[in-house]
This record gives sequence, C-alpha cells and structure tokens, in this order.
Amino acid sequence: MTDVPHHLSRWLGLSGSVLLAIAAYLGGALPGGELRPTPVSIWQSRHGPLILALWLVGTGLLAWAWWTLRDRVPSARWALVTAGLWVLPLLFAPPLGSRDVYAYSCQGASYAAGINPYEQGVSALPCAWIDTISYIWRDTPAPYGPLFVMIAGAIVRATGSLDTDTALTVNIALFRLLAVLGVALAAACLPVLARRCGVPVGRALWLALASPLVGVHLISGAHNDALMIGLLAAGLAVVAANPGRRWPLLAGGVLVGLAGAVKVTALVVVPFAVLAALVGPYRIRALLRDGLPVAGGALLAVAGATLAAGLDFGWIAGLEQGGLAIAWTSPPTAVGQTAGYVAALFGADIDALPVTRAIGMGVLAVLLVWLWWRARTRDPLWHAGLALAATVALAPMFHPWYWLWPMAVLAATTHRTSRWFALVALISSFLVLPDGTGLPRFTKMPGAPLMTLLVIVVAVWLVRSARAGRRSTTVDPTAD
Repeated sequence: MTDVPHHLSRWLGLSGSVLLAIAAYLGGALPGGELRPTPVSIWQSRHGPLILALWLVGTGLLAWAWWTLRDRVPSARWALVTAGLWVLPLLFAPPLGSRDVYAYSCQGASYAAGINPYEQGVSALPCAWIDTISYIWRDTPAPYGPLFVMIAGAIVRATGSLDTDTALTVNIALFRLLAVLGVALAAACLPVLARRCGVPVGRALWLALASPLVGVHLISGAHNDALMIGLLAAGLAVVAANPGRRWPLLAGGVLVGLAGAVKVTALVVVPFAVLAALVGPYRIRALLRDGLPVAGGALLAVAGATLAAGLDFGWIAGLEQGGLAIAWTSPPTAVGQTAGYVAALFGADIDALPVTRAIGMGVLAVLLVWLWWRARTRDPLWHAGLALAATVALAPMFHPWYWLWPMAVLAATTHRTSRWFALVALISSFLVLPDGTGLPRFTKMPGAPLMTLLVIVVAVWLVRSARAGRRSTTVDPTAD
C-alpha cells in the first residue's frame, strides 16, 4: 500500500471528493433538511442508500489517498496542488457535515440588529433563517469570539438588501471564502514553522491541509476554525522566525490573540509562544524581555476585539455551551457515560458527567502546566501542539474538526512519528454523515465503554513511560 504511485493517490482522492460533492447535493446539510434525523431515517429517505454509499466511498477514497502519502509527499508544491484539487469540488457544493454556517448567519444577524449574542440566542431576533438551525442551538449564546461575531455581522449587513433565500446563499459563499482565506494563510505560514523546526515542508502541509477533515469541515462546512488556524499559524510563524525582536514578537502575539478572538481555545498556545520567543536558555529576565511582547500582544488583540465589537467579556462564558452536547468522542464524557451504565447494572441512577468533565478540566490544567514546564528547555512549539491536543481530548465535547487545531501545529513541529495524530484525523473523518448527523449520538453503546477502555490503556502506558523515563535518567552513584 505504501508504494502506490503519487499520481494515482492524487486522482483517487479527487474522485472521492467528487463523490462527496454529489452526496452534498443529494443529502448534505441543506437549508430545508430534516433537523432531527437518524441514520435510519436517512437510509429510508429519498436517495438514502445512494447518499450513504457516496459518503462512505468518497470519504474512504479521500482518507486512503491522504493516509498512504503521509510520509512520502514528493514536494511542498505537489502537496498544495493536490490539496487544492481535492477541495475544488466541495467548494461549489452545498455544506457537508454540519449546519453551523446557518448559525453563523443568524448570530451575525443578531449582532447586526444590536442584540448581544452572548446574552441571548438567535431566537430573540428572531432570525429569518432560524428554521435551518438545530433546535439545541436556537436559545444558546454564541460560543465564538468577538472578532468572528463582528465578521459575521458584516457579512449579514452586506447581504441585507437581498431576498431571504439569496442572502443565505451568499452568506454561505462568503463564510466559505473566509474559510478558504484561513486555510490559505495557514498554507503560507506553516512552511516557516516547519523549516524552523527542521520538519519537511511537504509533509507538514500534507498532514495539516490535505486530510478529509479540511475539505469536508473547514471548506465545505465553512467552519470558523479555518480562520482561527490560519491566524494561529501566522502568529506562531512570526514568533518562531523572530526570537528576541520586540516588534515582530508583538505582532506575532497580536495574531495569536486574534485567533483567540475567533475561538478562545487558541489562547492555550500563548505561554508556549512566549517560550519560543526567547533568545538563549530560559531565564526569568529573558522571559520578561522577549516573552512579554508576545503575551502583551495577545492580550491587546483580545481586549481590542472585544471593545471594537462593543461587547463585554461575557463571550468567554460561551465555552460552557459545549457541555450541552453529549457524545462519547470526548473521553471525559465517555467515562461519565460508562460510569452511569455500570451503576445502572446495580440498580442505581447517577449522572456522572459533571464529575468526570470537571476531573477532565482539572487534569487538563495540570497537564498544561506540566507541558509548559517541559517546554522551557526543549521544543516549545511542539509542546504547543501537544497542549492543543490535550485541550481537544479533555474538553467536554469533541467535534471532528476540532482535531485540526493540534494537527496544524504538530504537523509542522514534530520530528517524531506522525501516525498517532494522523490516525485520529482518519477515524474522525467517518464520524459525521453528510447532513451533519453525528454517529456518536447513536453509538453510545459500545462507543462509551470502548473509549473508556482506551483512556485506561493510554493512562497506563503514560505512567509506565514516565517511570521508564525516570529510570533511564537516573545516574548510577558508583559511576565515574
């Protein structure tokens, strides 16, 4: 499988993308689509078997072509051309895999109408396109940062003179254009990171930008994660290329802060960007001299975007909205679900989710501190990718496109095997049906117990690895 010709993988991937585009027309996340579908109802719908077959074969071809070339990309140019070919059919098809782009339009409409989207849901306007949004998100505050809310408001204002249906179509096109710009920004900046870290540029671009998650969720689904990733890559690239230079470091911090003003989770990398800015070994004086511009720039960008939007910092509370959805793809959620199933065997009815999710947040806090402490002496940018991976893994909710956050950074910074984080992306590509129906909702059993078992296996492996590492660094006191 590893010696498949490059050109064959390229055209097989393109074929898969074309099949997915057809699936989008037949049964994607269409404006008039069913809002409470199930896999069974999709199968029984008009063209149901064909839609599912197109989705499965298309995703399979795209995923297989990407996976087989993960460690043998001919060149950076080849990677970019191929990734561009693969997203082209999806660029002109209806949204796939999510209805979030409709929520973006309604949140932009609320903001444009003078409603604080962090205090009221889109039903308060009411939005002209509210029938396209999943019921669970109609009365919840916006979970996005002030920069994206301002952009969404500007898009809705720009299409305000059009009729409702045309305006929605143009809105989708503009949000998708924004996603393309975000991916293009990442494509321009990831090579800087890769060269700085000694990673092959072609491999970095391939892993970060050619996976099925990019075409289906960032481009077709028009997720704002694309803009966040682009700004994050730009900020880290500026910092990595200019250690010790105050004004470029300030600019890099501003870019990372703007990424956080799209989605606040991007701010997880700020402490690691601070370390990447240092000239020479870690010292408190160096941290203040070189790291302060990065941290200050990020803070300035977040505060500036919040004030420019005319909003308060209530948008940070939007992070809590992730807990409304329950799926075993989040390890803390899976452990809580499994605990409930085990208790039910003994006649008890417990809700362990608040406890396991709180434990997950506690573990994340400790893990982030530990990663930062390790990063003081080695590979701060790689540790930034690990910090994002930990944030995604231990959050109350996991969506497949969330994995693209750490993927972008790890692809450009890791010297180690890329197989583990690429495998997560590969599996995640099959978790959501064309219309946005998440399969984890319907596979709680055996999904949650299997994920819990995986958590146990990984925890045991990490403990053993840590012990082995300590033993290997122990110096024999009798040695010369």
